[in-house]
Amino acid sequence: MKPLGIIAGLLLLGGTAFAQSGGPHLAYVYPAGGRTGTTLPVTVGGQFLMTVSNAYVSGPGVTVAVLEHTRPMNQKEFNELRDRLKTLQEKWQDWRKGTGTSVWTTADLAEREQIRAKILKNPPNRTAPPAMVDKVLLRVTIASNAPAGDREIRLATPLGLSQPLRFCIGTLPEVARPAASPANPDLDKYIEKMGGHAAPAGTPKNEAEVTLPAVVNGQIMPGGVDRYRFFAARGKRIVLAVSARQLIPYLADAVPGWFEPVLTVYDADGKELKGAARFHFRPDPVMCLEVPRDGEYTVEIHDSIYRGREDFVYRLALGELPFVTGIFPLGGRAGERTAVKLTGWNLPEKTLTHENGETGVTELTGDFFNAVPFAVDDLPEVPAEKTADSAADAQKVTLPVIINGRIGTPGAAGVFRFGGHAGQAIVAEVYARRLDSPLDSFLRLTDAAGKQLAFNDDYEDKGTGLNTHHADSYLTATLPADGVYFIQVTDTEGNGGPDFAYRLRVSEPRPDFALRVAPSSLSLRPGVSGALTVYALRRDGFTNTITLGLKDAPAGFSLSGAQLATGQTQAQFTVKAPLLPLDRPAAITLEGWAFLNGKRAGHDAVPAEDMMQAFMYRHLVPARELAVAVTGPARPFMRDAFKITSALPVKLLPGGSARVRVNVPAGGFLDRFQVELADAPEGIALSDVQPTANGMELVFAGDPDKLKPGLTGNLICEVSVKNAGAGKRGKGLAGQTRRGPAATLPAIPFVVPGQ
Repeated sequence: MKPLGIIAGLLLLGGTAFAQSGGPHLAYVYPAGGRTGTTLPVTVGGQFLMTVSNAYVSGPGVTVAVLEHTRPMNQKEFNELRDRLKTLQEKWQDWRKGTGTSVWTTADLAEREQIRAKILKNPPNRTAPPAMVDKVLLRVTIASNAPAGDREIRLATPLGLSQPLRFCIGTLPEVARPAASPANPDLDKYIEKMGGHAAPAGTPKNEAEVTLPAVVNGQIMPGGVDRYRFFAARGKRIVLAVSARQLIPYLADAVPGWFEPVLTVYDADGKELKGAARFHFRPDPVMCLEVPRDGEYTVEIHDSIYRGREDFVYRLALGELPFVTGIFPLGGRAGERTAVKLTGWNLPEKTLTHENGETGVTELTGDFFNAVPFAVDDLPEVPAEKTADSAADAQKVTLPVIINGRIGTPGAAGVFRFGGHAGQAIVAEVYARRLDSPLDSFLRLTDAAGKQLAFNDDYEDKGTGLNTHHADSYLTATLPADGVYFIQVTDTEGNGGPDFAYRLRVSEPRPDFALRVAPSSLSLRPGVSGALTVYALRRDGFTNTITLGLKDAPAGFSLSGAQLATGQTQAQFTVKAPLLPLDRPAAITLEGWAFLNGKRAGHDAVPAEDMMQAFMYRHLVPARELAVAVTGPARPFMRDAFKITSALPVKLLPGGSARVRVNVPAGGFLDRFQVELADAPEGIALSDVQPTANGMELVFAGDPDKLKPGLTGNLICEVSVKNAGAGKRGKGLAGQTRRGPAATLPAIPFVVPGQ
C-alpha cells in the first residue's frame, strides 16, 4: 500500500485506542458466579461500557452473550421526554373531560406508556457513582461439565479489553436477588409530581428464605441489611462463608478500600447466637454454627459501618460444608510426599497426602469447600519438635533448613540453634501470613551470649497483592565469629493456637527473582504495539539482568525492550501484535530468564493488575492470565511500519541529545499525527520530531541537572491524531467517550553512560 493509503488507514482508527488507554473499566459483576449446568443473567457495572460487543470468561465450558446496554439519560433527553409526556397528559385530560377537539388514540396511549417506561428504566441520576454509571446485561451459560473454580470475566469494546473481575463457578444451588440500582432523589421527586409514590428513604431490609446447602448472591446498598432464613436440625454444624473481598480486592474510592461484611445468626425468637466480622486476618468472615435445636434460623449480613453501593457484592455459602481452617505443615519439599493434617469443620478426612511438584506456592484442594495455599521448596525440611522459650531448650538444626512449626499456645516461642562461622551471610525468613496462617511473626537472631544481632517484625513482599499487613518476617546478617547462634520466632501480639503455623527458612542467601506484569489485559490493532510494565521481585540480594521472552505464544507476537537491567525493579516494554486479527483474546505467557549462580534459570511472569486502595495505596494483584485482544481489519502494510532503524540502545548524555529514526510513511504523516513521550524517565524529553526520507527522526534531550549516569530503561512513544483532543463529553452522562493513542511505537531502549 502507498504511504497515503497507510495514513488513511491509520486515520480511520484515529479515534480508536490501539492499546489499553480509553478501554472499558469494570466496577462489579453481579452475581459474581453461578452453578454448573445453568444459564443466568449477569449485570456488569462500570465505565465506557456502552459499546461492549463481547464478553469472555476464562477457561472451558462457559459462553456469554451481550443482551443490553443501559446508562442514565442526560438532562436534555429527560427534558424532551418529560415535555412530551406532559403534552400527552394534557391531551388525555382534555379528551376525558370533553373540553377539547383532540381525540385520544391507542397510539397516544402506547407512546405515553413507552415514555414512562424509558424514564423509569434509565432516568437521569446526578448522584450515580461515575465509576459504575454504565451497565451491561449478559446471559451466561455454564455447561454441566464446566470445571468448578474461580474464573475471570472481561468485556470487550472497540476501544479495548477491560480488566478482569472474578467469576466463580460452583456446584451448589444458587440464589440471587435482582441487581441493585443506586438511589435517585431527582426521580423520586418527579414520580411524586406525577402522582406516584416515591421509594422509602434509605434501603429496606431484604429478607428471603433459602434451602441448605446454597450460595446466596447479594449486593449491599447504603444502610442495607440482608437477611436469609433457613431450617437446620439439632447437632448440625452449619458453615457460613462469605466471599466479598475475594471478588473485588480493592475499592479505589472507599476506606479501608474494600467491603467489610459482618455476619450474625439469630434463632427463631430473634436471639443472637453467633457473629463474625473477620476470619483470622481476612476481611471476609467465616463461622460455624453448632445448631442447638431443630428450627428456623436467620443469618444477617451488612457492612461493618453500614456503607454500601452496587460494587459491595457478596457470595454467601451456607450448609454442612467441609471447610479447612488450618493445615500443618504449611508446605513440603519438592519431589517428596507430605502428610498434611487438616483442621476445620465437617471434614471427612483429617489428613491427606500431597505430591510436591515444582517449587512455589500452589493450592491444596480435596474433599473440602475451600482451597488452601501450600508452599513447596527444595531445601531440607524438619519439624519443630517442641515449643522452646529459651536458648537452653532450643532445637538444634543444620543449615540450610526449613523448619515447620507453630506457636501452639499464646505467648509461646520457637527457638532454634545452629552453628556458624565468621563472615557467613545468613538469611532467616518466615512464611505464615502469606500462607493464610494468622501468625504475626517476629524474628530475632542472637549469639551464644544472648546478644541480639538482628531482628525483624514485618517485611513487605510486593508479590502478595492481597496482603495489606505484611506480617511475615525476614532478616539478614553476617555472623561475626565462629560459634553457636540462635534464631527465635514469636507472635508479635503474643497470640497462639493450633492454626498459628509457620515455615521458617534459615540458610545462606539464595538469590532469585519473581516477576509480575501489568496490566493483565491488553488491546492491540493488527501489527501495532502496546505497552506493559514488568516488576522484578528480587530475592536475597539478586541483582542480575533479567530478559523476558514469549512462551508458547500465537504466531506473530513479538517483544521490544523486554529486559530489566542490573538491579532494576521495574521497566516498561512493548508487545507487538500479529498482522491478522484474532477471533478472541489470546492468553499469552511471558517468561523471564537470568543467570543464577552461573546457570540460566527462568520464571513465568505472573499477570497482575495495579490496583489502588482507598485513594492512595497501590497493590499488584495477581490475575489468572494475561489476555491480549487483537481486533480490527488485517493490516499487512503495518509489517514494517514504526520499525526502529537506529542502533539500540540509544546513548544519551546529560546535556546532550540522541536521534532515533523510525520507519514510517513520509507523505504528510507528521502533518496528521503527533508523537509524544509517555511516562518519560526523569531528565529525558522528546525535544523534536523531524521528517526524513523514509519516515521520521525523534530527538531526545537529556537534562544536565536531572539525568543520572548509569540510568537505563525504555522510551515509550505514543502516536495520536493531531487536534483530536481527548474526546468530547456531552451534557450529563450520555456523551461519555474517550480516545487513546492511535498507536504505540516499539519500546526504544536507552542508556546513560556512566562517568
